[in-house]
Amino acid sequence: MEFKDTQLTLFREHHKTQFLAGQFDVYRRKLEEARSLAVSDPEMAELAQEEIDSVSEQMTGLYKEMERIVEASKVEEAKPYGVILEVRAGVGGEEAALFAEELAHMYLKYAERKGWKTATASEYRAAQGGYKEASFEILGNDVYDELKLETGVHRVQRIPVTEKAGRIHTSTASVAILPMRKTPSVQINASDIDMEFSRSGGAGGQNVNKVETAVRLIHKPTGIDVRCQSGRSQLKNREMAMAMLTAKLEVLHEEEEARKHAAVRKAQIGTGDRSEKIRTYNVPQNRITDHRIKESWHAIEAILGGDLSDVVAALRAAANNLAIAE
Repeated sequence: MEFKDTQLTLFREHHKTQFLAGQFDVYRRKLEEARSLAVSDPEMAELAQEEIDSVSEQMTGLYKEMERIVEASKVEEAKPYGVILEVRAGVGGEEAALFAEELAHMYLKYAERKGWKTATASEYRAAQGGYKEASFEILGNDVYDELKLETGVHRVQRIPVTEKAGRIHTSTASVAILPMRKTPSVQINASDIDMEFSRSGGAGGQNVNKVETAVRLIHKPTGIDVRCQSGRSQLKNREMAMAMLTAKLEVLHEEEEARKHAAVRKAQIGTGDRSEKIRTYNVPQNRITDHRIKESWHAIEAILGGDLSDVVAALRAAANNLAIAE
């Protein structure tokens, strides 16, 4: 087996393979000694060859194990460790803002049930209540796999509290689930970012409204704009804003790659586009319908209260069946 020097250098530098790489180098020295002995002392040639075979086998095993560890680390680093949840009011005025807040609370309550950690990144409230838009950080095992199919437009049909004639109104809110990875697939140049600071509003400690802790990042090449205001320090908000920007750029990159290969891709559960209408919440009929898999559930209050397990399971099963079919 060929032992590549470039790969061995990587093994020596990688924190998970440094010890094994040290053992490999010990065996390599033994191999050189055995080969030297086989040449210099013909009487020891047979014994030296046995040592060469044994050491070579040990080195091959170590090399393959280090390859496996490094590859597994790459997979682990590429796997999302959390998500940025974005909700945004759509069509429907005040009712849309109220619905956007209900959706946010639904996901946050589901996260609480799952034992995931959550943090508010930013909240922009409508005058009459609810969210114009809001962003949250959710961290935990499999959080992206569980929530990634929630991206899209959610529609609610109900009689608003302010509706005196008893007419059913339709309002919408969009949801985006953005993956957060240890090793992002995109690189961001500092020169491509404009950074602005301002005073935060709302709860957050003694610094709020006194110092400029709120952070806004603008990615000049794409025009993507992110804001974070909920942390108690400018540093915390800057870190979260950068995580949000990275996640948005990764999704943009993935969407561009998907469009390139659209002609050869097979069917999937939705497009992953936040403009795709994916679900209707019909309150008078106590029915939630996911239009991608054409399945309904009659438990709106429980689902909006965070009991999303059946919905998530049905979507993941449908997506898995498609993947198997491919």
